Amino acid sequence: MILTIDGRNAGPADPYDDIRPATDADIARVKEVTDAAYGHYVERIGVVPAPMEDDHGANVAAGRVFVTGDPVVGVLVLLPEPDHLFLDSIAVHPDAKGTGLGRRLLAYVEVHAHRLGLPEVRLYTNAKMWENRRMYPRFGYELVERRVEGPYDRFHYRKEIAGQPS
Repeated sequence: MILTIDGRNAGPADPYDDIRPATDADIARVKEVTDAAYGHYVERIGVVPAPMEDDHGANVAAGRVFVTGDPVVGVLVLLPEPDHLFLDSIAVHPDAKGTGLGRRLLAYVEVHAHRLGLPEVRLYTNAKMWENRRMYPRFGYELVERRVEGPYDRFHYRKEIAGQPS
């Protein structure tokens, strides 16, 4: 809750006010966090995960990247589409693992979709990232399909956002 200067209730505080659009000054740290979060998968999946190959500068310039922390420890890459919000990447620096940050970022994705008036969130994860394959259903994401795209074997998920037209 936020109080006015005279102590009256000014309404609830935004629980996600620490998640903000990335700026040019964040680009190097966005890459560092992304590489740190995904780097351990290279050996397991046999290919560099797509988020590590992204043009982070272009994504920041396009307004697709959201960050949290000082220094940045959490990164989201979100792509609004006409009928859904695509979660292209979620990355938490290993130093912040176990703090609940990943859960907060995932919740923010739904809030952001709702604010944009989009009825669902879509995402995919590599078939060999089994931790993610166990996690997303626990947060209400349903498996839509498994699809091989180039060197990537991906599980595609979706989640309808409450209060939005489907």
